[in-house]
Amino acid sequence: MQDSPHYNDVVGEVMEFLAHERRACIEAGVASDAIALDPGFGFGKNLEHNLTLLRELPRLAALGAPLLVGVSRKSVIGKILGKSVNDRLYGGLGLAALAVVKGARIIRTHDVGPTVDAVRSVSAVLQGSAT
Repeated sequence: MQDSPHYNDVVGEVMEFLAHERRACIEAGVASDAIALDPGFGFGKNLEHNLTLLRELPRLAALGAPLLVGVSRKSVIGKILGKSVNDRLYGGLGLAALAVVKGARIIRTHDVGPTVDAVRSVSAVLQGSAT
């Protein structure tokens, strides 16, 4: 899966897959408000794929379901910063905050407290309120 991932259009192909799976879930009886979409950062994607997906999160968020982003401690951070897995906190906080700005509504993280602080700070700015 990770050896040589290939996409002609990573955002378009991930969007198509997520839309298809969302429809299948709804057709199977899952309530649409019980579905979140996860583009799968790090799974079957190289550095450029992951960066492109992060840049284009608003397109994914437009699919109509809450977008879940999990980049905490991912290799994408290690590749960007040249840091080992135990030294990726700050990179993960930056990417989590960016993901919220770009439309993510659920953040999966290993470092809950710091991530909550980062996301709450960014959300306060975006909403114009700390509540």
